[in-house]
Amino acid sequence: MTTPNTTNTNNIDRREFLGLGAMGLAGVMAGALSPAKAAAQNARQDSQPAAPARENAGTKSRPNIILFMPDELRADALACFGNPLTKTPNFDLLARQGARFQNCHVQYPVCGGSRCSLLTGWPACVRGHRSLAYFLRPDEPNLFRYLKQSGYDVFWFGKNDALAAQSFHDSVTAWNHVDGKPVTGRAWTGAGGGGKAGGGRPGGKSSAAPAAKRPHDYPRTFIPDNFPERTATDDYQHVAAAIKILEHKQQDRPFCIFLPLTAPHPPYEPPQGFRGLHKPADITNLRPIGLPKKPDYIDAIRKEYRLDRVPPETFREVRALYYDFVSYSDWLLGQVMEAMERTNHASDTALFVFSDHGDYAGDYGLTEKWTSGLEDPLTHVPVLARVPGGKPGSVCREMTELYDVMATCLELAGVTARHTHFARSLMPQIHGAPGDPLRCAFSEGGYNEYEPQCFEGENNNDQAALYYPKQHLQNIQPRAISRSAMIRTPEYKLISRPQGQSELYIYADDPQELNNRYGETSVAPIQTRLQERLLHWYQNVAGVAPMDKDPRGFPRYTPPPAPPAPAAPPKPAPGSLPAFAKAPGFTIPGAVKRIFDKESP
Repeated sequence: MTTPNTTNTNNIDRREFLGLGAMGLAGVMAGALSPAKAAAQNARQDSQPAAPARENAGTKSRPNIILFMPDELRADALACFGNPLTKTPNFDLLARQGARFQNCHVQYPVCGGSRCSLLTGWPACVRGHRSLAYFLRPDEPNLFRYLKQSGYDVFWFGKNDALAAQSFHDSVTAWNHVDGKPVTGRAWTGAGGGGKAGGGRPGGKSSAAPAAKRPHDYPRTFIPDNFPERTATDDYQHVAAAIKILEHKQQDRPFCIFLPLTAPHPPYEPPQGFRGLHKPADITNLRPIGLPKKPDYIDAIRKEYRLDRVPPETFREVRALYYDFVSYSDWLLGQVMEAMERTNHASDTALFVFSDHGDYAGDYGLTEKWTSGLEDPLTHVPVLARVPGGKPGSVCREMTELYDVMATCLELAGVTARHTHFARSLMPQIHGAPGDPLRCAFSEGGYNEYEPQCFEGENNNDQAALYYPKQHLQNIQPRAISRSAMIRTPEYKLISRPQGQSELYIYADDPQELNNRYGETSVAPIQTRLQERLLHWYQNVAGVAPMDKDPRGFPRYTPPPAPPAPAAPPKPAPGSLPAFAKAPGFTIPGAVKRIFDKESP
């Protein structure tokens, strides 16, 4: 097997990045780790539940699984997906060694909803995972619980946004700890928290001052001043922890390592040695600012984030830094691939690479993402899979969906899902078979005023905090984040927004989704057909019943010795709802009625 492109130098230039072979991990890992211990058929319907995978009670014959998940990585940021500029030799090598899924889309454009779908095979509409406050709870299924209960050791190194705290113990063997010790402890998290310094350029100049010292209205370009060392990131520490598992894991049980990393999530802060790999002057294909018939949130974000104050060349700088950050993610992948070779795990371990969603990265004059945005820069993500016995260089060009990764892992592990889901195993395509030419991809976004519990930042009053504008905007203009739904085929995309601007794109002459054709008479048959298929999909997937059943009778009644005093109904914690939900006269039923009244004929 070809050796991955890695390097252990502290700084790399383009020639080193592209030309040098593996040189081992000893140098770069010396400062982070102590010496290692010794060694998915429904080809005609959009929403048929996947067939159960084979049951296999054995452990030794089952492959190990590594899930490498950069955060906010759009598919068109990789050379193997057609980008002529980006330096991604390890992603490209993995594509040659395994299978590449050219047209995969996420089920939700923000971390929490997307990851919940990834681990369950459920669209957001099944259980309402639409925000960053509601994750998979013990009564809900998840991939890792299935794997652990079937005999896998499951290791989790990285961020969460997927499982509720009470779900970890029966789903994950160890998280962010190795040998009982925490993995990280460095100051730089790479996650861009609400009060994180840096990430903006007030008045066009850089600023790394603490939030309290920054003007509150600085543009949220997410361009920082300070760029860390490559080994000073949490991502590096998490990868190093995974490598430690590879180095000393006993072979009596198969393992699954989940690496939900941060890069290239904004702030766009590629470490030293990666910054400058891509030049702003070379960025020529950004989606333009000010397009007609676009959703109102685009202009609202630009104003709230103060992005309407920065010159166009700033967005080319954003994209160049984003690509630099992607190259850092590529380098981290190279560390994992090299360690798999060195520890003889390349032949017994399936390696998957994918992302939870994309990033605007300068498109439309925007940064990061938006919860109801369903543009391709947010929904189209890369999926690469190198599986023992798979066909090298396979390319599936038909539509797939991110949660197919769950069904694929279950089949690899010989585990039968005990819940109804809609993911399909990708194993046929990994072995070289074509995909389903009639399949569509579906995605959902946003939340409405009648679900104020989903809104973010109701208690954030720090106007200088990095994410304050994002949270403030949805609280003062809740319609800007209202529900949306998408159907995507190779030829078309329809985005339905009952409370906003719907969209229709025809890719034959509009591959960048610049010309919204929604409502045009000339394309009415296409629009009608897509709307019908979207409706049928909702009818088929919404509200899935659990597998266990309840008796229709009564439980045995035993009179209590003394009736307890009735408990007062719980009250929402102060400040737990957004401002619009605290206004006099607001009620959730009233909000529901207002929205549905507007849809009445």
